[in-house]
Amino acid sequence: MTRSPSPEALARLAAVVGERGVIRDTHGQEPYLHEWRDLWHGKTPLVLRPASTDEVSRIMAIAHETDTAIVPQGGNTGLVGGQIPNPDGSEVLLSLDRMTRIITVDAADFSITVEGGATLAAVQRAAADADRLFPLSLASEGSCRIGGNLGSNAGGVNVLAYGNARDLCLGLEVVLADGRVLNLLRSLRKDNTGYDLRNMFIGSEGTLGIITKAVLKLFPRPRRHDTAFVAVPSPQAAVTLLARFRQRANSAVVAFELIPEIAVQFVSRHMGVSRPLAQGSPWFVLSEFADAAEGAMEHALADAMEEGLVTDAALAQNETQRMAFWELREKLSDSQKFEGGSIKHDVSVPVSRIPDFIAAAIPAVEAFMPGCRYMCFGHMGDGNLHFNVSQPIGMDKQAYLDRWPEMSRIVHDVVLAHGGSISAEHGIGQLKRDDMSRIKSPVELDVMRALKHMLDPRGILNPGKVLPGA
Repeated sequence: MTRSPSPEALARLAAVVGERGVIRDTHGQEPYLHEWRDLWHGKTPLVLRPASTDEVSRIMAIAHETDTAIVPQGGNTGLVGGQIPNPDGSEVLLSLDRMTRIITVDAADFSITVEGGATLAAVQRAAADADRLFPLSLASEGSCRIGGNLGSNAGGVNVLAYGNARDLCLGLEVVLADGRVLNLLRSLRKDNTGYDLRNMFIGSEGTLGIITKAVLKLFPRPRRHDTAFVAVPSPQAAVTLLARFRQRANSAVVAFELIPEIAVQFVSRHMGVSRPLAQGSPWFVLSEFADAAEGAMEHALADAMEEGLVTDAALAQNETQRMAFWELREKLSDSQKFEGGSIKHDVSVPVSRIPDFIAAAIPAVEAFMPGCRYMCFGHMGDGNLHFNVSQPIGMDKQAYLDRWPEMSRIVHDVVLAHGGSISAEHGIGQLKRDDMSRIKSPVELDVMRALKHMLDPRGILNPGKVLPGA
């Protein structure tokens, strides 16, 4: 438990941002204190909403001096509880939702500089206005913020072609735990001058510093997209199809999403989204090419059908149909809420081992919880699957969710047996913190703790997240 801040410390912190930048009443704080899955509910004496890097710096200097714990938050879209303060009310929440500026767009340099509170959608729009592409794409892009995207090393549907958030970042400005500002805001593609400090903060989930600005990579804006919703008989057929697509179109393959039949049923039943293909299939793939040679996707699908890799396919004929395909994909997680409790796993395994992983994980969870309904979907092109398991029909929701640790242990054991990771893109936060001791070597944990202690010796930045015992 963190020591509660004194009234004097709270008054000093509030004075930095002024009345416009502080929320004291519990009703106004509520949107900041619970997350989308409703697994964590926090409490805080103050929500601070600084409007500048200088204000963040002054807040952290006071927090360091007074030993006050600070929980940074972007858009509050995280899925592992990393952005929620503890329930005892001893931690101050710092939101970046007033730091939303698009600072510069340099089309010639293919870069954009933004504040950490800019939403992902706003960055995408600013890039598009300059006839450029910022390719990070998530279902929550209208509300998630760049600081949080970088803090969690977000992934999304385009990692296959463009990489994670880490790969899309050129430079950072970070406020350290003691209030010092570390200026790494460079747009250089090559800078081989010592340790890569930037990457230390990306994926650190606000435990090492607060990302206040970022320089991000832009790309040429695609002139055409070819998008197909494809029925496949098995995960192995999908893996082979991915290889065929990449052989045919190479880097033009920007997305390759695996979707099971039950997911299509959930979305069509609860979200008002029509099935792209009338006939059911054990598995589907949603794939997209960007600026591929004309006819590349059609020819690849025709060859795949001859091989038996594809049993049916719908190729988007216009932008409306393309967006309808992507709407189905984006609503997969939301649709599970209507089916009761869902125990979720964000995992990755080597692409070639995905079929074996699925073949082992399904019977493992069914043996543990007869009648459970697995919904394994996600970014097959980069090996990241969301192996979510909905409760048996008729089971009490809370009784099911109480089995989360046991279910996750089973799934994670299968993941590790197949050379994978228990967190592909969501991070560790609170949800997976206690698993770190079993998935990381003592040496890895020692180095992580040493970095944490060096940068945050008082342990005031996002305590209780990522590192066990920290």
